[in-house]
Amino acid sequence: MIPRPEDLIRVLPETIWCVFGCLMMLLQPFTRNRHVLSFFAILGTILGTSASIYAYQTVGTGPAFSQLIQFDAFSIFFHLLIGLVSILVVLAAGPYLERENLESAEFFALVLFATAGMGVLSSAQELLTAFIGLEMSSISSYVLAGYRRDTLKSSESAMKYFLLGSFATAFFLYGIALVYGVTGTTNLTQMANVDTSGNLIKLGLALILIGLGFKVAAAPFQLWTPDVYEGAPTPVTALFSAGPKAATFALLLRIFATVPAATHFWFWAFWILAALTMFVGNLGALVQTNVKRMLAYSSIAHAGYILVAFAAVTYLQGNSDTGGSAAYAAVLFYLLSYALVKLGAFTIVGQLGGAGEKHLSLDDYTGLGRRQPVVAAALSLFLLSLLGLPVTAGFFGKFYVFKAAVNSHLIWLAVLMAVNSIIGAYYYFRLIVVMYMRDPAGEAAHGHGEHAESAHTEAPLAVAPLTPFPLPVNIVLVVSAVGTIYFGLFPNQVLNFVLQSNLLGK
Repeated sequence: MIPRPEDLIRVLPETIWCVFGCLMMLLQPFTRNRHVLSFFAILGTILGTSASIYAYQTVGTGPAFSQLIQFDAFSIFFHLLIGLVSILVVLAAGPYLERENLESAEFFALVLFATAGMGVLSSAQELLTAFIGLEMSSISSYVLAGYRRDTLKSSESAMKYFLLGSFATAFFLYGIALVYGVTGTTNLTQMANVDTSGNLIKLGLALILIGLGFKVAAAPFQLWTPDVYEGAPTPVTALFSAGPKAATFALLLRIFATVPAATHFWFWAFWILAALTMFVGNLGALVQTNVKRMLAYSSIAHAGYILVAFAAVTYLQGNSDTGGSAAYAAVLFYLLSYALVKLGAFTIVGQLGGAGEKHLSLDDYTGLGRRQPVVAAALSLFLLSLLGLPVTAGFFGKFYVFKAAVNSHLIWLAVLMAVNSIIGAYYYFRLIVVMYMRDPAGEAAHGHGEHAESAHTEAPLAVAPLTPFPLPVNIVLVVSAVGTIYFGLFPNQVLNFVLQSNLLGK
């Protein structure tokens, strides 16, 4: 069957991302100029992201390719979010690749292919189409995780990610097979009248949940996260923390909106997953002295907060006149605020890490508030947003999730979320204290007796030199910081969009 013109337009973002990914590989033999390659990579991400708006204005919302793809306000939101993530990652990656002397063309091609896969995943209305999008994103991610081929940790992270990701993919695929065996279809819209009492449908949905739970780093499927986040190049870590997680949550939300069996069966699963994930992430972060690993455990904890809203969705969907729209809005706003903050935080960590990413411990951030006050202020802003303090986007993100939990009468889950926020305050403030309230030079100068002179002599060596921040990195930080503050002051624009009645094509 020949595709309709509107079908082609509705997948235009993914088409552009893939075309520019191929273009990056074709350009490599002809030019080694990093600036040229960066220009085309940024151009591809911007054009692909803008294509979502063009498609909406041209043909509007609707299904594509015989309902394999659903192009609606929901998928547009995630296309814009994923596109923004890819734009900022490409911007931050240029100086990083130059510093580490890594090839640019393959890196940008892999990012573009991964972005296309995330776009397919977020708009899939059929499980096998979602599987294709998941694999497009995952295979590119496996290679990106080990992109620093000469570094043992990077190779280790890629191997762990590949092995565990393959198992997760197998669970997801077996779940699709079981659901198809029961329903006779893999199309989500045709599963509305499925009998929820059968054991096979429950087993299939459980396997799907396991496969997707790995991708969002939900406990107990989070074991890969700290090692992979630490070993991967930091721009890749920023991509992992925001892009694939958002696309996977998009698929979970779409399943919720169209498959009643999942809504009824997954409530207690999400209740337990949310509580377990929050505690595993926050307690793991408490004992970390490596900032990158600390932020990795923080990512696990924030997946738990988002899962609290998922538990609220499962309750509100069947027990509220408005359905789960408030909880849907909480998830989408949280993903937006979380993506901005994590991109900014990991960009700073990657730049301060220096060549070979050797400066990642808490001690390396000692006195940063005096050495580089603007950088320290930006990192503090991102940490405070992760904590959920007012005037930041993270505050409203947590507030709306907490409100959804209370409205769903999930009081104990809301209490556990509050307890975990208090736990998280310790390690976020610990890093801020290190940056502003510890001065190795001053501490060393307080040496006594015969050691005082030597301590005073060695003190300047304890203070790291100023780290330059190139223009593309500064652009990423400005966009992340401004977005964090803007959505912390004016969240209604996003909420009005995500609360519209036709968000999920209804």
